[in-house]
Amino acid sequence: MIVLDASVMIAVLDSADAHSGAARELLRSHAADRLVAHRINVAEVLVQPVRAQRAAQASATLAHLGIEYDDEPDHPLVLAELRANTGLPMPDCCVLHLAIRERAAIASFDERLVRAARGLGLQIAGN
Repeated sequence: MIVLDASVMIAVLDSADAHSGAARELLRSHAADRLVAHRINVAEVLVQPVRAQRAAQASATLAHLGIEYDDEPDHPLVLAELRANTGLPMPDCCVLHLAIRERAAIASFDERLVRAARGLGLQIAGN
């Protein structure tokens, strides 16, 4: 299982994104793996498509790519501890929490998130 950060999903949806090619290659190279995203990160990804009135298309693309949305409830204390200990924004803490809970790797183009994940002993997909 690979937990996707918003940066990867945004890059897949936006061909003008600097990481678009790398994101598409990452998904191709992990086609056999289960791809999961926290619902907060999916919401983060859909903000711009909502503004552009393309939310349905963006959602369909994510589904077509096989990206699943995690619906398990999060424990607020665990998220608060991750936020306090890493200093990362809450959406990044959602990625970390899901990866820790599922013993999964993460995929992200956010260097701060990648450093924090490594510090927590998590694997990084594509590295």
